[in-house]
Formats: sequence, structure tokens, C-alpha cells
Amino acid sequence: MSQLTALTLAQARDFLRKREFSAVELTKAHVAAVQQARPLNAFVLETPEQAHEMAARADAALAKGEGGPLAGVPIGVKDMFATKGVRTTACSHILDTFVPTYESTITANLWRDGAVMLGKLNNDEFAMGSSNESSYFGPVVSPWRRRGSDAKLIPGGSSGGAAAAVAANICLGAVGTRGLCLLARSGRSVRPHRARRRHSAGRDGRPRC
Repeated sequence: MSQLTALTLAQARDFLRKREFSAVELTKAHVAAVQQARPLNAFVLETPEQAHEMAARADAALAKGEGGPLAGVPIGVKDMFATKGVRTTACSHILDTFVPTYESTITANLWRDGAVMLGKLNNDEFAMGSSNESSYFGPVVSPWRRRGSDAKLIPGGSSGGAAAAVAANICLGAVGTRGLCLLARSGRSVRPHRARRRHSAGRDGRPRC
């Protein structure tokens, strides 16, 4: 299980196409990792049943030599993005019972390409913040620590859940915002828009996304 969650997104994608393991196996490993990492508070909603169904569909497509570029890849989605039939709150008490009847463009494209949703990720309330401490669901804890200290650190914001989840190896990629970006388990952020802008820290040294 730990070997599956240690892969980069590109490695997992390639191994899935070679049928080294199934999308269901890869997803189960990440679902378990998400559950074990709950103290980080990276996810505000877990969707294991939906993830299993999406992984099974990806396996069926891959078995026929089909499937999109992200077929079977487990990811998390920032809670700013509407996901049809799945609670979307922008991490605000105002929307804590809102279940969209429509899909955001970015997630629709991800599901079209075969990605698997592990759940919704924590963020600053309405994405207004730079530390992920203003979320209705509580702050996100970075999986990283200063050398020689066990003091909890923040992951930055407003996409702190996405940053913490990728850094903790509990999802292969995560949708965040700044323009729009997909944080991938490769040390890089991939942006559908503003691709020329490099991911950089703000003046206070906190990562921005």
C-alpha cells in the first residue's frame, strides 16, 4: 500500500496503462491513506464509494485500451469547485448543506479524462486567506515539520488542503486555485491557465495557490 501511495502521478499513470496494478487497487491505497491522515484536516469530505465506482470505470476503459490521460488517477478537489451531487461548501458555514446539481468546468474535464475523486479538500473560507486558518472546518496542518521541532505548521493557502494532501502522499494530485492549478505528486504545479507563471511564495514565505 505504501508503495502505491509513494508514486508520482506520472509513474502511477504509466503503471496503470501497463496494468501493473488496477485503478481500484491504487484508489483503495489512497482511500486508506486519506483516512489515516485525518489529523491533518486536509479533506473536509471523503467520497470513498464514489472513488471506488470511478476507479472501476477507469479499469474497464483501460482494459479495452481506452481511457483518458488521467484514467484511474486518484485526486482531491478543492471545496471551491462545484461537484454534482457532492456537498460543496467553499468551507463556509453559509453553504454547509449545499449540494450542487451541476458540475464545475474543471472537474467535468477531470472526470472526462478519467480522474478519480477521493473527496473535497479544505481551503480558507471562500478562498479568502493565505494560511488556511479561516475554514469553517478548522485549519489544515502541514505534514512537514521544522528540523528538530514537532510544532505544527500551516501549509499556506488558500489551497492548504490541496498542498497538505499532496505533500502527505494521500492523493496523486489536487485541484487548487491561483488562475487554476493541479498540484501533482511531482513537485510541480500544472496550470490550465497562466501557464507561464511560476508557482512562488508570497512575501511572508508562505506558498500561494
